Amino acid sequence: MSSLTGWVLRRALEQCTKWRAAGHQVRVSVNVSADDLLDPGLLERIGEQLERSGLPPEALVLEITETTLVSDFEHSRRVLARLHELGVEVSIDDFGAGFTSLAYLSALQVDELKLDRSFITLLAGPERARDVELVRATVHLGHALGLRVVAEGIENAHTVELLRGVGCDVVQGYFIGKPVPPERLVFGNRRAARRLALPA
Repeated sequence: MSSLTGWVLRRALEQCTKWRAAGHQVRVSVNVSADDLLDPGLLERIGEQLERSGLPPEALVLEITETTLVSDFEHSRRVLARLHELGVEVSIDDFGAGFTSLAYLSALQVDELKLDRSFITLLAGPERARDVELVRATVHLGHALGLRVVAEGIENAHTVELLRGVGCDVVQGYFIGKPVPPERLVFGNRRAARRLALPA
């Protein structure tokens, strides 16, 4: 797993360097597993890869699932604190699908919450008023902790508008764009960006 994560990290940072050289000030996100967090060489490899790429640490976001965090909470907390010191951002992926308690969340140095798509698909149902309020409360919780909140699994404009209404920061999903190879990714669709942009 560490070899695979190292390869993905290297390719992601190389691609981010190309995008930034072309004038696109973007970040890249890389998923890390429980095995990665337990790897004592992880932090050193991340530092080396960032130095080699010439990117600032904040150009990298590491996505970690809730279940990964709670599998060894104390160790995870220490690793996240070290990543914070490096300047690397950390995102809790699939938030709401696992078992992270609010006490755990307040003790972790993270920068972003990614709401699990199971939260978001509820917003399309006929009896969705309570579900909208649940998402609103989660977004407000994230903001109260100083976190950026991302909604996953967006598949239509109506859901974008609902999320805009509850103050979500960023959305992702097939409605925004399907996964494509880097060379087919198009930046700068300003009309679409204006239409879909959510408040920061």
